[in-house]
Amino acid sequence: MADVLELVEARLRMTLGEPDARAAVTFLGTERIEVLRFGDGDLVRYVTLGMSRAPMNDPLAAVADPLRGPRAELVLSLRAGRADTDKVLRPLAVLAASPQVEGVVPAPGNSLDVGEPLWPGAPFAAVLVAEPGGLVADLNLDEPLDPVRFFPLLPMTHTEAAWKRVHGAGALQERWLRYGTDLRDPARGAVSLA
Repeated sequence: MADVLELVEARLRMTLGEPDARAAVTFLGTERIEVLRFGDGDLVRYVTLGMSRAPMNDPLAAVADPLRGPRAELVLSLRAGRADTDKVLRPLAVLAASPQVEGVVPAPGNSLDVGEPLWPGAPFAAVLVAEPGGLVADLNLDEPLDPVRFFPLLPMTHTEAAWKRVHGAGALQERWLRYGTDLRDPARGAVSLA
């Protein structure tokens, strides 16, 4: 079987083109996580590479299954040139390492928080995990491996993250839709929550 990360990178290149930059981060006790940057005119996309190396397992399981379990990578899309968003590489790598470090298994509707701005001056320290399959289709792997899913991340302000904890992800997404919130704008303010 081919290396999972090679297959993931091939899928990303096929879908998004050639990355125009890449950075690698290694945290103590974890495997290397890379973040690839894809420029696309008005948009820049940051995609993790390394999270899908191994399946994510329940942290309470007595033994981790080396083959079965969900696999994922994270995708963040932002408007180019409106903020110094290239500094998001380390926070994205932190989020991608969270299954190894903290046993966090991302799923649609989950919040992921890095505890600091995603980039200098960003009004966001948390993201909402959205449904996969839109921008980058799931990558099917040979049995018995689960497919790799590419989860879009939607930046949340502190106010939005707190509101989401009370009212749920669906209610927050409905607010964003109702007010026409540009979730790719790295300088946007919080949606009206009144």
